[in-house]
Amino acid sequence: MTSAQVQIPAFVGGEKKNLIGGRWVPAASGETIDAINPATGAPIATIAASGPADVDAAVAAARAAFEGEWSRWTPHERRKLILRVHDVLLDNFEELATIETLDMGAPLARTRGLKEWTSQVLQFYAGQTALAGSATPAQNSLPGDFLSLKYLAPVGVVGGVIPWNGPLIGLWWIFGPALATGCTAVLKPAEDASLSVLRVAELMQEAGVPDGVINVVTGYGAQAGAALAEHPGVDRIAFTGSVGTAQSIVRASAGNLKRLQLELGGKSPDIVFADADLDKAVPGAAMGVFTNTGQVCVAGTRILVERSIHDEFVARLGEFTKTVRVGDGLDPQSQLGPLISQRQLERVRKYIEIGSGEARLVAGGERIGGDKSAGFYIEPTVFANAHNDMVIAREEIFGPVATVIPFDTHDEAIAIANDTPYGLAGGLWTQNLGTAHKASQALHAGTIWVNCYGVLDPSIGFGGTKQSGYGWKGGREHVEGYLYPKAVYLNLD
Repeated sequence: MTSAQVQIPAFVGGEKKNLIGGRWVPAASGETIDAINPATGAPIATIAASGPADVDAAVAAARAAFEGEWSRWTPHERRKLILRVHDVLLDNFEELATIETLDMGAPLARTRGLKEWTSQVLQFYAGQTALAGSATPAQNSLPGDFLSLKYLAPVGVVGGVIPWNGPLIGLWWIFGPALATGCTAVLKPAEDASLSVLRVAELMQEAGVPDGVINVVTGYGAQAGAALAEHPGVDRIAFTGSVGTAQSIVRASAGNLKRLQLELGGKSPDIVFADADLDKAVPGAAMGVFTNTGQVCVAGTRILVERSIHDEFVARLGEFTKTVRVGDGLDPQSQLGPLISQRQLERVRKYIEIGSGEARLVAGGERIGGDKSAGFYIEPTVFANAHNDMVIAREEIFGPVATVIPFDTHDEAIAIANDTPYGLAGGLWTQNLGTAHKASQALHAGTIWVNCYGVLDPSIGFGGTKQSGYGWKGGREHVEGYLYPKAVYLNLD
């Protein structure tokens, strides 16, 4: 099937509104934002350009739902609801995948592949519903006859701000634990990629999610996102994005001491030791950078290679990179799609220009189609003969740009890997179990992959350290972040 034969969903096109309290309403200002297909540069719909008034309405709706009938739903009822959502979404997943591809550019092979992951994540959260309201007897040392219990109670209204690089993934880190615990949520998707989130919200309504339990407010971060972060009616903020924006959110949260979960940037190391199987390490490390056109927080963009195999690795990496097919995400032959926007394209090209003056360009580096191209395509790019003080080795590019850095000893590799303000993820390629164990323990990062890169089980989850944020996505720790402990003392005398 060619891109021309892919059926465009009826949802695409026209004006998309906010979901607030179960109703679809335009922004209070009446203003809209064009949703752009990055493969063509053409608008495909409009979304609401929301501001503080819209956020106020959404938070009020979420608060009313939290204090209302939703608070009386049993764990079993919430579990059944999540499983209904699961079934409705999977029945409509081809549509969702196509919308995601049109709106943010990822190839259909990638967006369709999220179907199984979505199934896993929803079934995981369905299995966690009993946490909220659970009580544990706690032994006390009080005089008299007291029964003491510790409960886990939902925190209340959760504000979520997610980025554009994977909305069909990011939205579940907000809606999943909210449904599981009995919280309610207001989600602000990125203005560059909101359409799949809005369609998911429609389908969740069809599945029976009560009015006000989930709300979606679209718009720019400086208006809608900032209003959500500082809103006194929000009890918890979950944010994924840049360090600078996160610092603003931390300051804004001080007003009512919101709980925070922050997943921020990365400049993750991917270490290739001399004993690595290069037949696996070369494509594995390459796609650890290039997947999703490099627009992945955990991308292993610093590839550290032991010097004795450095030249061979670089040569093979360069040859592999030249075989990666870049094109319209609707084309089933495309392995990488375009970057999300003209703005992001200009950012990546600027870093490639800087890198060309710092290191040796091995492959890529050019805009595909030249400046006359309507789409935001860039060649996957490899720089070699680099060192860790270079700009391309220090700063997060968020594009398909790999920087290869040689090292001589294992200790040097670890030192280089940890010499970064970030600590989100890292990778290792070695056939020595001892090397894998020691290096994974020594790396300062929340997730380490050995002889693979980027795999993720939602029941385990991931998170970061240092300037890559704090809190955890997925796993029981994520669900517990939507709950708070409550002690109850009963005098039995």
